[in-house]
Amino acid sequence: MKRHPVTLAGTALVAVCCLLAPLSAQRPLDLEPAASGLVNPLYAISPPGDLERLFLVEQRGMIKILRNGSVLGTPFLNVTALTNGSGERGLLGLAFHPDYDQNGWFYISYTNTAGNTRVDRVNVSANPDVADAASRVNVFSNNQPFSNHNGGCIAFGKDGMLYIGLGDGGSGGDPGNRAQNPLNLLGKMLRLDVDNGLPYSIPGDNPFVNDGGVLDEIWALGLRNPWRFSFDRDSGDLWIGDVGQNQWEEIDFETAGDGGRNYGWRLMEGTHCFNPANNCNPGGLTLPVHEYSHGGTPFRCSVTGGFVYRGQRMAAMQGRYFFADFCSGQVWSMRLVGGQVSDLVDHSNEFGTISGITSFGEDGAGELYVVSQTGTIYRLIPEGMTLDTGVVNTGSPAILQLAGAAPSSTAWITYSLVGLGSTPVPPLGVVLDLDTPQLLAAVATDAAGEGSFSVHVPSLLAGSAVWAQALEAGAVSNVLVRVIE
Repeated sequence: MKRHPVTLAGTALVAVCCLLAPLSAQRPLDLEPAASGLVNPLYAISPPGDLERLFLVEQRGMIKILRNGSVLGTPFLNVTALTNGSGERGLLGLAFHPDYDQNGWFYISYTNTAGNTRVDRVNVSANPDVADAASRVNVFSNNQPFSNHNGGCIAFGKDGMLYIGLGDGGSGGDPGNRAQNPLNLLGKMLRLDVDNGLPYSIPGDNPFVNDGGVLDEIWALGLRNPWRFSFDRDSGDLWIGDVGQNQWEEIDFETAGDGGRNYGWRLMEGTHCFNPANNCNPGGLTLPVHEYSHGGTPFRCSVTGGFVYRGQRMAAMQGRYFFADFCSGQVWSMRLVGGQVSDLVDHSNEFGTISGITSFGEDGAGELYVVSQTGTIYRLIPEGMTLDTGVVNTGSPAILQLAGAAPSSTAWITYSLVGLGSTPVPPLGVVLDLDTPQLLAAVATDAAGEGSFSVHVPSLLAGSAVWAQALEAGAVSNVLVRVIE
C-alpha cells in the first residue's frame, strides 16, 4: 500500500491508498497507416539498431524501405525473377545479420520458380538503401512436395544463430508424416551457424547433434506450418504461430535455448488428437500455450504469429505478445505468467478488424506494425492523447511532444524514476500508470490539442530509465519510457 503525492499547478493532489498496478495494465490501442500502396506485403523488419528505416517485404519478390513516412522509390532488392509470388509461395522472409552494421549481410527466404525453398545471403551495396543483388549466394535449400505449407519465416536468435521455419510440405493432414520424421527437414524449426563456413555449419549445441537418428540441423520438430515466429528481443524466448488444419490454431512458446521440443503435429492439432484420433500423445510432446478454434463471427481460420512488445512508446504494454487471425482480422495480445496465458485481450474492440493480416512487423525501437495483404502497413499506437520524444541524452535538452489533448487547454507531464504503478488523481478524475510520479511541467496546448516541452537532462541520470505520462481532466496519455544515454 502506498500514497503517491502529485503536485499540479501548485495544488497537492494526494492519491488514495492503492496497490501497485499489475504489469498487465494497459491503455486502449489504435492503428495508424505507416505505408500504403504495397503489393501483397508479407513482413516488416529493421536492421539491428536502425531507428530510421523499416524494410517491407512484398510477396512478389520486392523489398522496399519506409523512411520518414515515405516508401522510397527505388527498391532495396528485386528478386521477382527468382520466384512466383502467389498462393503460399514467393518471397516469404527477411532477416538481418546481428552484425549487419559491420558486415552488411542479410538473408532472404523464398520459393524458387520450381516451388522449392531457398535461403540466400545478400550484401548491401555502397548505397545503404540498395542491396548488391550480384552478391547473392545460396546458404540453404530444400525441396517442397506441394505448393502450400512452405513456412518461410527466418530470424536470428539472441544466440546469433539463424533459425528457419519449415512447414510440413503441404497438401492436407501431412500425408507423408514428415513433421514427425526426424530424417526429414520439413515440419521443423532449423538452427544454423551462418558465420562459420559456407553454406553453413551445425552449431555444436544443437539438441540432436549427437543423435544419428535425427538430422543435425533440427532444433524442434512437430510443426505444421510455422508461418510467423519471432524472438523476444529482451529474453530471447521463441514464440511460434503454427497454422492449424481444420479446427485449431496454436501459439507455441519456448524458453531461450530450450531446443529439442516436439510440438506434436500430426499426432495432435493444438491440444487435440488428430492422427491417430485417440491415444495420440506418447509422452514428451510440448503442447501450445494458447489455442483457438476455427469458426465464430468473424470467421477464424489461420493464425498469424507476431512479436512481444518491447518498444518505448507504450510502457504498460511491455512484455505482451501480439498475434492475429488472417481470416477474421482480429488482433489479440496476452502475457505469459508462470507458463500460463494471462490477460488475453481482443483488440478488435478498440480498432476493429484488419483484412488479410499476413504478418506483424518490428522496427529498430521495438515498436510494432500490422501488415495487411491489401497493401497497407499499420503502426500500433496508443489511443487518444499521446506523449513522445526522441533519443534522450544527458547534457542536452529532451523535447517532449504532446498530441491528442484537449485544444487550447492545460496538460501536465509527470515522470517516475521507479516505474509503472497506480496513482489516482481524483481532482482530474484519472489514474496515472506511474509509481511515485513527480510533476515535470504544465504544457499549454494549441487549437489542435498539441504542445511541447523542453527539459534539460542532468548527467547523473545517465543509464537510468525514466517513465513519463501526461494527464489532463478526464484523460491520460500513454506511458513513455526512455533509457537515458
